[in-house]
Amino acid sequence: MSPDTTHFDAAPLLDIHEASVLRGERLILDRLSLRLAAGQHTAILGANGSGKSTLIRLIARQIYPLARDDGTPTIKVFGRDRWNVTELRSLIGIVSPAVQGDFTNEDAPLEVFDAVVSSFFAARGLWVNHEVTEAMRQRALEALAQVQASQLVGRQMGSLSTGEARRVLIARALVHKPRALLLDEPCTGLDPASRRRFLESLRQLAQQGVTLLLVTHHVEEILPEIEHLVLLREGQLLRKGNKASVLTDQALTEAFGMPMRVARQGDYYIASIAP
Repeated sequence: MSPDTTHFDAAPLLDIHEASVLRGERLILDRLSLRLAAGQHTAILGANGSGKSTLIRLIARQIYPLARDDGTPTIKVFGRDRWNVTELRSLIGIVSPAVQGDFTNEDAPLEVFDAVVSSFFAARGLWVNHEVTEAMRQRALEALAQVQASQLVGRQMGSLSTGEARRVLIARALVHKPRALLLDEPCTGLDPASRRRFLESLRQLAQQGVTLLLVTHHVEEILPEIEHLVLLREGQLLRKGNKASVLTDQALTEAFGMPMRVARQGDYYIASIAP
């Protein structure tokens, strides 16, 4: 089941000090420093290739930064620089199109409930050595209900729409009652109506106390509940702060390398290329 997280309450969700990530000859992240408070809904915004997804992989311990000369930790998550990856992933759930591809492969069918409850075993589906307790079963059903996906139980993951599959994967992350959800371009592949419904389900999670860390290059996907923004450009921090200070014509023009205009539309913001 989920670990006791009370001792993480006072620690920041993320504390990065001059992190650099090298891919071949290219610096994907270049001495990036960033601190995010626990409970702080945050959007990481930037053009393709700005380092957004690399940052998420760094947080999730899927990749590691270059070692510092003085040996001091480059990145801490909830105040710790060393983690058992399984424990960390019970505290921070990850949802992305790449993860979805692993679960919707029609060559290896997987039923929705099994996809969710198998998260307790860090597995894709249930195996003969997995013993699902009643508490696990109830928690999986609660997580599915939390994202309005109960009606999908019994269906194969490969038969779901993109939006339905994303909700199931969020339920899979929620069984551990994580401290945060890392959402890497979660609206990729969704049509406008499905995207709005999906964003509304994320709003409900934010209002229920789940910290959201949203990675996107679409301003219109930034939820009203997200007030803290991080703007990246070419692997470096360009700007951070609240919406008023980051969602400006000048800042987005710098980030995307093209004249941009930002406007508010109801509870959301939109951005477009200036004429």
